[in-house]
Amino acid sequence: MPSEKERKDKFLTSSQIEIKKVYSEQDIAGFDSSCHLGKPGQYPFTRGIYPTMYRGKLWTMRQYAGYGTAKESNKRYRFLLSQGQTGLSVAFDLPTQLGLDSDHPQAHGEVGKAGVAIDTIEDMKILFNDIPLDKVSVSMTINSTAAIILAMYLALARKKGISWSKLSGTVQNDLLKEYIARGTYIYPPSASLKITSDILSFCQKNVPRWNTMSISGYHIREAGATAVQELAFTIANAITYVKAALKAGLDVDTFAPRLSFFFASHNNFFEEIAKFRAARRIWARLMREKFKAKNPLSWKFRFHTQTSGVTLLAQQPDNNIARVTFQALAAVLGGTQSLHTNSRDEALALPSEESAQIALRTQQIIAHESGVADTVDPLGGSYFIEFLTNQIEEKVGEYLRKIEDLGGMLNAIEKGYVQKEIQESAYTYQKKIERKEQIIVGLNEYLNKREKIHLRLYYPPEKVEKTQIERLCSIKEKRSNEQVKNRLDSLKRAVEIEKNLLPPIIDAVKEMATLGEISSVLKEGYGTYDESITI
Repeated sequence: MPSEKERKDKFLTSSQIEIKKVYSEQDIAGFDSSCHLGKPGQYPFTRGIYPTMYRGKLWTMRQYAGYGTAKESNKRYRFLLSQGQTGLSVAFDLPTQLGLDSDHPQAHGEVGKAGVAIDTIEDMKILFNDIPLDKVSVSMTINSTAAIILAMYLALARKKGISWSKLSGTVQNDLLKEYIARGTYIYPPSASLKITSDILSFCQKNVPRWNTMSISGYHIREAGATAVQELAFTIANAITYVKAALKAGLDVDTFAPRLSFFFASHNNFFEEIAKFRAARRIWARLMREKFKAKNPLSWKFRFHTQTSGVTLLAQQPDNNIARVTFQALAAVLGGTQSLHTNSRDEALALPSEESAQIALRTQQIIAHESGVADTVDPLGGSYFIEFLTNQIEEKVGEYLRKIEDLGGMLNAIEKGYVQKEIQESAYTYQKKIERKEQIIVGLNEYLNKREKIHLRLYYPPEKVEKTQIERLCSIKEKRSNEQVKNRLDSLKRAVEIEKNLLPPIIDAVKEMATLGEISSVLKEGYGTYDESITI
């Protein structure tokens, strides 16, 4: 007889859900398939938000990219589109995210490093050169300066003669997660919520196909949160945004259909699949029961997924291809609407063209060779998957009630509750790695001491910052500074009387006002935020 001894005393998911040896119908007692599952495309959407899912249309293959100057990034976008990518996803450098022009002293050394530098509408014009804005969906990962970047994009479309009604894409516009996990905030939370509401309201009236928010759990997860925390804190943020929009006088069914979400896909394969399925069910019930949304489109939880950056290693980087593959597969089995697959070299440098192509090919192989896209929710009804889905839904509910007891997400953030929960989870996971309770191949086990990195790594040229600053100086010399001043004064008045900020920002960027100049006006009106934790 083989030994009955198991490898561990307990098998746990990232969210500390204990995994049994085997599952049966007893583990989902009270499970009602019509209530908990339903049919694909029907409430509560556990099985997917569309009746045919990938049998009708594959997910959007949207590779995240951006570095150096707009010209360099444009070359990468056109390369990826030529290789079969079906949507663009723009990464902006840190100065752009923080409302700083490239010539600002605090921007020194960061221009074009973690994304593309955008100072004026002229940079936006170069970034999308020869890319049909009315035919390609564009996602922009931008938050504190989302209104400014979106204004540049809209002004560029109008300059090209493209109707705003034909534009499709997403602006992340999720400020709360910046205070929780990422740190690229500028203004106080209340001011950020006001700007967020302005974008929702403006796009609902003028850019009907645009996703006005991509409420992001990705950065929360990358900061160390568990799968349950990622989902709970993201949903709590979303609830806060919905309440803010309602308070601003918007009807829930006018903006909720354009809300979208952004999640990470990590290494615990089945937990990730269950997380995505639970997310749809939780959101559908919240929107229908709590917020009384009547339009079924308001109940649908649409989300983009990115494979996990923090799971990638600098050691044995080719192993990252395997990690990315099963993370991507989990996202597909979980029913994602679009997907970015990380490149093998991202723990070392910006993705090279070769590595970015491998990452894209990974999605294409899953789509066309694996067969997993041929039926909807292929793991639906699995005792284990349904157990995990139920457990995640239950544990997310516990977090949402706790946050409500604290007075809502804004209070929970300001008291440091959310940050503390994430920090404790990150610490617990790190200790497991150090004790080898969690094996990470190539890091704490199966090391290759003679390893040599054979990849050709990409680094932006040193001249990027100099080139960008020279372009910016040239634009400032050629523009009408009087017209710029007039437009910035109009924006200042809009801030003072609490008007929607998008129209005056659009007018300002048309006159070549810079991102930094516009951000300075908003800073003057709203102030800046310094974190102060009281818990």
